[in-house]
Amino acid sequence: MLTKDKVQKSIENLPESFTIDELIDRLIFIKKVEEGIKQSEEGKVVSNRDVQLMIEIWSK
Repeated sequence: MLTKDKVQKSIENLPESFTIDELIDRLIFIKKVEEGIKQSEEGKVVSNRDVQLMIEIWSK
């Protein structure tokens, strides 16, 4: 979940001029990274080998 602190830090790291789209992209990125970290901590991951097998199947 995003917090005011995270949003404020994101805004502070943007240049003086930015578009609303750039801010939204930054916030979405932060949210997705946090979701990925949580999934990793919960063991909800896919091994590199499994991904390679999926790609091989999709390539056929």
